[in-house]
Amino acid sequence: MIRARAAVVGVAVALAAILLAGCASTTGGRAVSIYANPFTVAGLPATDGPSGPRPDVPDASLPVRGADGSAADVLATNAVDDIAAFWGVEYPKVFAGDFQPVTDLASWDPDAPPAHSDTFCGDNTHGVVNAGYCTRDGSIGWDRTTLLPTLMSTFGPMAVVMVMAHEYGHAIQHDSGLAGDDDPTLVLEQQADCFAGAFMRDVAQGGAPHFTLNTSDGLNSVMAAMVAVRDTNPNDPEAVHGSAFERVTAFQIGFTDGARACTAIDAAEVDARRAEVAQQLSVAGGDGEMPVTEETVRLTVDSLQAVFALPQQPTVTFAGADTGCPDATTTEPVSYCPSTDTIGVSLPALVARSIPLTGSPDEIAADVRGDFGAYVLVASRFTLAAQRRAGDSLTDATTAVRAACLSGVWTAAAAAGEAGGLTLSAGDLDEAVSGLLTDGLMASDVNGDTVPSGFARVDAFRSGVLGGQDACANRYG
Repeated sequence: MIRARAAVVGVAVALAAILLAGCASTTGGRAVSIYANPFTVAGLPATDGPSGPRPDVPDASLPVRGADGSAADVLATNAVDDIAAFWGVEYPKVFAGDFQPVTDLASWDPDAPPAHSDTFCGDNTHGVVNAGYCTRDGSIGWDRTTLLPTLMSTFGPMAVVMVMAHEYGHAIQHDSGLAGDDDPTLVLEQQADCFAGAFMRDVAQGGAPHFTLNTSDGLNSVMAAMVAVRDTNPNDPEAVHGSAFERVTAFQIGFTDGARACTAIDAAEVDARRAEVAQQLSVAGGDGEMPVTEETVRLTVDSLQAVFALPQQPTVTFAGADTGCPDATTTEPVSYCPSTDTIGVSLPALVARSIPLTGSPDEIAADVRGDFGAYVLVASRFTLAAQRRAGDSLTDATTAVRAACLSGVWTAAAAAGEAGGLTLSAGDLDEAVSGLLTDGLMASDVNGDTVPSGFARVDAFRSGVLGGQDACANRYG
């Protein structure tokens, strides 16, 4: 929802220390970035093996009130069993006291008549399409017929495992005393997302008895589920989970730095992140959408030139993405040709990328679309021109993640009103994150080749948003 700027809200986009620190190991006393190899995922190898329930592993025998033996119930129960095993080892490393596993589990059918519905947290579950942790009695419950099957069919079974890990994270907050009475709900939700990330890393490392998770499409789908279940306007007083950008950020903190890092997420840390980027995304007047036209694409390219100040601005043609380029493969709907320094645009296809997918109001969208999703593709091709001017290769994996990082730099400049007349509105970052997790074109080289890990793509973009061009140079230079 990018818009032509009517009013500027000045914001200094600074580094959030918890996001951009603690992400290096040492070799011979020298700091080595875990992002130096774009084929790794927070220090883990990028894998494309199985992702989901392990075959031939006995199901957990935990008692669950109301369970009917459905696939969703079995999946959720196995997840809770593995999560409890994880925290049995991890809890004493992070908190004082003994770990107490959650033993009260509940499953329900929200379509059951009120008179025959189960109860959860003291309330009737008729019409309750949700999963949750109850602070009253320390129970965890889930809807087995609507929410969980929808997550399974849209994102795969590991999305359900992620949801269970999030809810168990609330139990850890409560039992450890990490959650204070005055803590905003948003902080608790961000901590729980972070704890889910810490558990998912354990799964990716082979530590879960019932599940496996590859770090390419498997992890991409888990993060895409977080994008889908988000607050669409981070400034809405009713928003308690955070935007997709915020939720994925919290998840990546846990996945990268472990459960202990999640305890550093507090009101001040969340406020710092929101002040840097998110709060100005809500601008009074209109919905923020700027229809994709030849004029607005040219305005976007002009704004990119204002940020990167290339000696010569690339030429833009609307005759199609295929410009007959002799030294690059066409990428639809936007391409860059190094030899002619030209950005080719297939406008109808680019417009299609900006139109939200339709569906029923209850449907969870796997692909969050809007105008910014189109404009950031243009930005990613412009950044190839910037890389060319810097003498960088345009045909390798580093090119791809650098394109995402530099697109983040432009995004932050637009958020701060420093992009030649454009600024952002609520949801723009979410559209970028969604695109990075789906086809990854925004994080691709001049031939459209990207890295397999959506985690790496999103992290590169976030690095540019929060750290600027210096962060891009340090990580991907």
